Amino acid sequence: MPFFWFFDPTMVLLIPAIILALYAQAKVRGAYSQFSRVRSRRGYTGARVARELLDAHGLSHVEVEPIPGTLTDHYDPRAKVLRLSQGVYYSDSLAAVGVAAHEAGHAVQHGVGYAPLVFRNHFVPIANFGSMLAWPLFFVGLFMHGSFLVKLGILLFSGAVLFHIVTLPVELNASRRALNMLYSLGILARDEIAGAKKVLTAAAWTYVASAAMAIMQLLRMLMLMSMFGREED
Repeated sequence: MPFFWFFDPTMVLLIPAIILALYAQAKVRGAYSQFSRVRSRRGYTGARVARELLDAHGLSHVEVEPIPGTLTDHYDPRAKVLRLSQGVYYSDSLAAVGVAAHEAGHAVQHGVGYAPLVFRNHFVPIANFGSMLAWPLFFVGLFMHGSFLVKLGILLFSGAVLFHIVTLPVELNASRRALNMLYSLGILARDEIAGAKKVLTAAAWTYVASAAMAIMQLLRMLMLMSMFGREED
């Protein structure tokens, strides 16, 4: 029986990604907490910011509505609804303004047909399917010495990794759009933009961490497949 059923040395590959994920979570919590206590001078709530930005880009048909939870904010391209957590929807803090503008940035991306977003939206079902089945198929293949299942698991997980990689430019572009819109429309002053930018930059680290974790997991799969091959020999 392969030795990695008892000890899997490839687990060490995940340590840097885990550390990065913990750092990203702490950074988001810290920035959001800090700038949730700083009110924007114009007093726009997250809901009003989203509405202003959407209307300014000809997206008056996109609804803005509150949803439960913390940082559950998202834009739903199928329903054409921008949903903001209640802490963002009703708040006029710099953190709320930044988050609302970021989600409006996704709606603008959708409206102009931003290619990476279009690709990501169409790729979501494939990525979800791959994430769900990849590891079970992979480990069943290792256990049964079936190279086909092992390679199929790797192929499926590669799709999930691609999704995470494509997500990075989509999120970074939405944040850039958000900051540009907030300043150009006079919703935030230049010194306030810095606070909103810190919140959005912190949030971006979570996507970097997710991509890093996915890449490391794929490397683990490849290393385990190599070990499996050597055991077979």
